[in-house]
Amino acid sequence: QVLLVESGGGLAQAGESLRLSCTASGGTFSFGSVGWFRQAPGKEREFVAAMSWSGDKKRYGESVKGRFTIFRDNVLNTVYLQMSVLRPEDTAVYYCATRRGDFPTAIVTPYEYWGPGTPVTVSS
Repeated sequence: QVLLVESGGGLAQAGESLRLSCTASGGTFSFGSVGWFRQAPGKEREFVAAMSWSGDKKRYGESVKGRFTIFRDNVLNTVYLQMSVLRPEDTAVYYCATRRGDFPTAIVTPYEYWGPGTPVTVSS
């Protein structure tokens, strides 16, 4: 059983940056790919970013390309989402998730383990 916990969410103004962290316990991220998703009130869960187990494949949602970066620290067993040039439309609860398999899919259902989420609010 892999337990994931996100942190780093909070309040930001448009144009500012935040860094989210996702730490795994009870296991590691080494067995699969990791993804970040977000869900705004009244909306479906949306793909943000994902990376492969090896770290050589990364993909991003269209709305965050060029502004967000996913990376990991294997020593700390933590995956990060660096968010820059934040916009009010980035406001959501952000979730990290992991799955067996190297391909960093953008689809929600293959991910087996999810964190409880961390809220991000961006004001204009």
